[in-house]
Amino acid sequence: MSKRIVLIEDNKAVRENLTEILELSDFKVLGADNGKTGVDLVTRELPDLVICDIMMPELDGYGVLSALSKNPKTSAIPFIFLTAKADRADFRKGMQMGADDYITKPFDDVELLSAIETRLKKKEQLKTEFALNNDGVNEFLKVAKKAGNNALISDTRETLHIRKKQLIYKTDEQPTSLFFVSKGKVKTFKINELGKELITDIYKEGEFLGYIPLMEDSGYHDTAEALQEGELMVIPKSDFLAILGSDSLVAQSFIKMLSRDVTEKEEKLMALAYNSLRKRIATGLLQVYDKFKKSPTDNPRLEISREDLAQIVGTATESLIRTLSDFKGEKLIDIREGKVFIVNEQGLKNMVN
Repeated sequence: MSKRIVLIEDNKAVRENLTEILELSDFKVLGADNGKTGVDLVTRELPDLVICDIMMPELDGYGVLSALSKNPKTSAIPFIFLTAKADRADFRKGMQMGADDYITKPFDDVELLSAIETRLKKKEQLKTEFALNNDGVNEFLKVAKKAGNNALISDTRETLHIRKKQLIYKTDEQPTSLFFVSKGKVKTFKINELGKELITDIYKEGEFLGYIPLMEDSGYHDTAEALQEGELMVIPKSDFLAILGSDSLVAQSFIKMLSRDVTEKEEKLMALAYNSLRKRIATGLLQVYDKFKKSPTDNPRLEISREDLAQIVGTATESLIRTLSDFKGEKLIDIREGKVFIVNEQGLKNMVN
């Protein structure tokens, strides 16, 4: 199946000439004669690649790239500037905005086709949905090293074996690594002014932690401690920054892996801040239940203390225990040997929604 390219070029003669060259190379070309039309076309068609002139009416090439970069559906589409402007400042501006390449007019046909093939090949390499396990992360890093031509990325990574209650990092420490949970679970928490512990999150297998301070170049905002025995893959800060500093396709693929749970975290914070106590505790139970689930049909017992669960929800342990007792009476949960089992998951979800 032919790859589709959106060509945004206001000069009709140049547009027709380029279209002919690209179609002879077995590409399907969709043309737009100005930036505004081009953004609409790319958003609607979601092509494999965009070629865009810079100096255009309605919306210039920089405006096109900016608009596409802000849309999650179009931000990862390879983007090549095609322009008569050869000034280094213009080149630098385009690349800093996220363009993948910059071809100046007059251009050589072979040069243009080579740039297109390189970008499409890289996109195919990074289009894979990498599994969120050790093999998947290592495979992504290997592809990122090759696709980004980035010798700064290490070939191997350290595995940290953690014991239950082992500290991984402390509040205000300067981060030196990104952590990936290979086995086990990790909690992050803060200590309030009264000396009480407030859990900020629980990380399960397949999740990253510690990346926001690395991005901000700040100290950790909370403390991380192992909830159970497990293993962490340690990705050095230098590797992390090298990947983010790679070209846009590599960086965007990495950010996509890191941010798979961002929406979930935002919803969790809103739920804990505004919902009633019953709703808040139901939300907390479902979140912990999801962390402990190994498969969609699994019904695990929640291996977490009442104190930890109370801190996740943000309530007193006594209030939590009373509400759990109510939930048990309503046959939403069961409590056996001190462990909580979800009996009616849908009932809890109905309470949350």
